[in-house]
Amino acid sequence: MPLRLNPTFRDALAEASRPLAGMWVCSGSPLIAEICAGAGLDWVLIDMEHSPNGLESVLAQLQAVSAYPGTAVVRVPIGDVVTIKQVLDLGAQNLLVPMVSSPADAEAAVAAVRYPPRGNRGVGSALARSARWNRVDDYLANGDEHVSLFVQIETAAGVEAAAEIAAVDGVDGVFVGPSDLAASMGLLGQQTHPDVVAAVLRTFEAVRAAGKPVGVNAFDPAAAESYLDAGASFILVGADTALLARGSEALAARWTTSAEAADRASY
Repeated sequence: MPLRLNPTFRDALAEASRPLAGMWVCSGSPLIAEICAGAGLDWVLIDMEHSPNGLESVLAQLQAVSAYPGTAVVRVPIGDVVTIKQVLDLGAQNLLVPMVSSPADAEAAVAAVRYPPRGNRGVGSALARSARWNRVDDYLANGDEHVSLFVQIETAAGVEAAAEIAAVDGVDGVFVGPSDLAASMGLLGQQTHPDVVAAVLRTFEAVRAAGKPVGVNAFDPAAAESYLDAGASFILVGADTALLARGSEALAARWTTSAEAADRASY
């Protein structure tokens, strides 16, 4: 019996009547990923760039969260054609590619998620979870329908090229990363600096003018609200590891005398 795949994050955004809120899953644990997926948020981002995740752990997490209604997005560590091919073959339908700073970077990412002749994705669907081992009818012919691609702008150069990046055919949306953006602007660790915020908002305007959805990472609730007011279509508002770190620190501050009470940034 033929199988059907879930709608993509592109589809979820197109059908949403409000911005979609999600959280990072950085622990590498399928159990934690499942807990987060069942929390009621709209999406989870399984991170391979700054987390202890490899192919096997990403596969386990995709399987763990598949029973829940939220959408899973995987951030690959780099826009490498081999890595992207492998993650897609695991069954990831939604990818976020970091450090996209030019239209050429975006075009390379698009080519990596598309089969020839429109791209250079390797063909192995009969062997892979992506097509459920050839149980999804016409997977190769309809590959573009099953995959959504989002690119991450997080450098000053990317901000300046945001309109051209968003206009690349096959880019379904843009996600802004204020942390690396701040670093690229000489403001390391100052994600809410006025100059960084202004750069984020310029990116929003350019991407929205190109007709694409734009999202942002914002753990600070005030910053998140501000970005939503500015037109963000999707947003990340926390991370499993950050929640555990801050929560365990709060327990220590409440129940021990040795812990130092201090406010720490979660991102």
